[in-house]
Amino acid sequence: MGIKAVGKLRCPSSVAAAARSSLKLWMLRATTTVLLWTCVVQFTAVGNTWTWGPRVLKGWPSCRTAREAAAVTTTTRLAMPEPVVEKAPLPPKRIYRNNGYLMVSCNGGLNQMRAAICDMVVIARSLNVTLIVPELDKTSFWNDPSEFQDIFDVEHFVISLRDEVRILRELPPRIQRRVGLGKFHSMPPISWSDISYYHKQILPLIRKYKVLHLNRTDARLANNGLPLDVQRLRCRVNYSALKFTSQIEELGRRVIRMLRQNGPFLVLHLRYEMDMLAFSGCTQGCTPKETEELTRMRYAYPWWKEKVINSFVKRKDGLCPLTPEEVALVLKALDIDKSMQIYIAAGEIYGGKRRMASLTSAYPNVVRKETLLEPSDLMFFQNHSSQMAALDYLVSLESDIFVPTYDGNMAKVVEGHRRYLLSQLNLFLNEQDVRVDPCTWASRKQSCWIENL
Repeated sequence: MGIKAVGKLRCPSSVAAAARSSLKLWMLRATTTVLLWTCVVQFTAVGNTWTWGPRVLKGWPSCRTAREAAAVTTTTRLAMPEPVVEKAPLPPKRIYRNNGYLMVSCNGGLNQMRAAICDMVVIARSLNVTLIVPELDKTSFWNDPSEFQDIFDVEHFVISLRDEVRILRELPPRIQRRVGLGKFHSMPPISWSDISYYHKQILPLIRKYKVLHLNRTDARLANNGLPLDVQRLRCRVNYSALKFTSQIEELGRRVIRMLRQNGPFLVLHLRYEMDMLAFSGCTQGCTPKETEELTRMRYAYPWWKEKVINSFVKRKDGLCPLTPEEVALVLKALDIDKSMQIYIAAGEIYGGKRRMASLTSAYPNVVRKETLLEPSDLMFFQNHSSQMAALDYLVSLESDIFVPTYDGNMAKVVEGHRRYLLSQLNLFLNEQDVRVDPCTWASRKQSCWIENL
């Protein structure tokens, strides 16, 4: 009995010890499990955030419901891989021995500077020099502070012409130091010169100074009598390489869409701004006070060489822009429908509503960018006449009818661009063996036709 009693008394003790041992083991396992799961959760979060996270952790079930998980799985299975958009191959660089660097400062309005840039690219190509992105005029009547990159797509300009000429945004640092020390030459080239002038007179100066700055670029290369490849390069620069910035093009497309919603439209390049009248001396219909104001302005700009102008004689010789009153008569004679939308591609018309009264009375549906767009849309273009002119240029290209009132830079460039686009259309149609009456084509409608072919 004693022995049994003792055994019975020890049994609870050993059981308690065993229980404590099991409890410690269970606590250890539980603690270890909690720690492991904590680590798993942390690493899973890291794995989902950073691409180098362990892939195995991404396979653990999340807190989403089975339905959500199934939806995600289904979406993942159905999702197609994104197509790889191949970039258009760049034209190969033209390799040539660089004779030096050509800097240019353009003068005049947008289209005058545009034509000058075409000439400068041709000259740089012919002389085997490096062209620096041109500087635009900031001192003319318009006082536009826009830089080249504010109006044109610089990267497109540089890359699209790399097979013809090397173009840099700025001079290399070593050459900049030379210019800073005054070791360069600046001059205006002779107007209407041919390529031989630049080879004989300009190239030696570039080789001597390494950097040549042409400080006036308007009408510096002859229009006719040049090799065909020179004229082709001019067209390529003007109508392909000189692309407006995305901001300008998007706003231009918006104006065109607004006009198209109301049917066909006519663009009237009404060249009847103050600077045009002062420069030409054409004062028909102006008051004595306005005539005096225009004369003062003409004398204020020394680079306008003609000062004493007989308005009557100049008008008789056909050298004056049409007045708004004359435009109304011309449109009537052309049998333009009175309901036709007429978009005014110009700056502020001199004389305001008084001079526009005849035109708006005959054609009440007269609009301009300032009436179509909100002030906030044009906020970044205010006091930037060249950017405003770029908008008018884009709308002019797309118009059903384009009517210039003066044979100036805008009229010539737009006409040339529309002819160029028509030739591109005809080339495409010939390749597709499609016959279309050219008389039915207006503006850049070839984009619509190409989509439907």
